[in-house]
Amino acid sequence: MFIAGAKHTPPAPYLIKAQKLHPVERGAMLHAIFVGIHPFIDGNGRTSRLFFNLELMKAGFPAVVIKVENRLVYYEALDKSHTTKDYRDFIQLIAKEVEDSLNLYLSAIS
Repeated sequence: MFIAGAKHTPPAPYLIKAQKLHPVERGAMLHAIFVGIHPFIDGNGRTSRLFFNLELMKAGFPAVVIKVENRLVYYEALDKSHTTKDYRDFIQLIAKEVEDSLNLYLSAIS
């Protein structure tokens, strides 16, 4: 395995340990880590939330929209996860948003 034009040689795929995370935790971590990298001038949050929702939907969950009234807590938990590398509060907040979205979805189809 190599990257054309790069000196860095990535590890062989069989050397990378698969992590067994719950889809909500995996999606939250993907979201937090991607937005922390901040690869674009604009749209990092929107893109990371799309990745998060893709992870959820692959596992059979409905898409989640972070509620406006939770926006400040969301940003604070995200900032804490980036500055302390402690993602627990962010994952917990995301899990609550997933639960709320799932309840809304289930109430709509029943």
